[in-house]
Amino acid sequence: MKQQHADYQMVPYPKYRRWMVAAFRSTRHKPMIHGLFEVDVSGVRAFLRDHKAKTGESLSFTAFLIACLAKAVDEHKAVQAFRKGSKRLILFEEVDVLTDIERDVAGQKFVVPHIVRAANRKTFRELHDEIRAAQGADVKNVLKRFQFLLLPSVFYRPFLWAFAWIGRRRPWLWKTIVGTVEISAVGMFGNSAGWGIPPTAPTALMVTVGGIGEKHVVVGGHPAVREYLSLTISVDHDLVDGAPAARFTQRLKELIESGYGLDVMEFRDEPHALKEVYQ
Repeated sequence: MKQQHADYQMVPYPKYRRWMVAAFRSTRHKPMIHGLFEVDVSGVRAFLRDHKAKTGESLSFTAFLIACLAKAVDEHKAVQAFRKGSKRLILFEEVDVLTDIERDVAGQKFVVPHIVRAANRKTFRELHDEIRAAQGADVKNVLKRFQFLLLPSVFYRPFLWAFAWIGRRRPWLWKTIVGTVEISAVGMFGNSAGWGIPPTAPTALMVTVGGIGEKHVVVGGHPAVREYLSLTISVDHDLVDGAPAARFTQRLKELIESGYGLDVMEFRDEPHALKEVYQ
């Protein structure tokens, strides 16, 4: 309940945020390494704008990034490794992508985690429909998934420690709860370039989506203005070496810049903005 005062107001500190603080602290010992790079998304953005102008439908840019991420991970599964005990790693065939969806709950912004299961086996259209359905889902039904919030806050850290201990022995349980990779789209709420450095992730790989900015470059010998997306790739160095991480990053960049998945949608009779831009 809000309390008004002459020079400030007092608002509740949401239990979900308290849970996230405990979760971040429980994984802060992981040796995460971060790589910052830019991706040319001029063609993709032109395609999405063209589709909206023709149909009125706003396609999910997050769904497109998830499609590219899932494909790149599918080809480089080492980046989603899980520990099983002290001597083995588990590499799952499915790529389960954890992402955050912002919702209004009782007048406040509430970030609801959503896991896209087997994203590497879904088309862009299927991913788009799933993201839109999650954004429009009934908030009460969504919150029922977070029964752990009923615990008193003092038990959060012991619960997370016990869950992590079990997860190292049963990676299948960890996959069910947090997915295999994570993508955070915090930067997409801004209108300029910039990178985000995330806290330690519960998975071996996290992609942080930054802002989009314009740059003057030379294309085919002619000056041009291009749109570049800032991305941060974070990996757990205990599980992922630098070389596999670099190969994964290069493949992710190629998929995004080529508009992976957009050319197999059912509305393929539209002028393909991607081809126009990249010729």
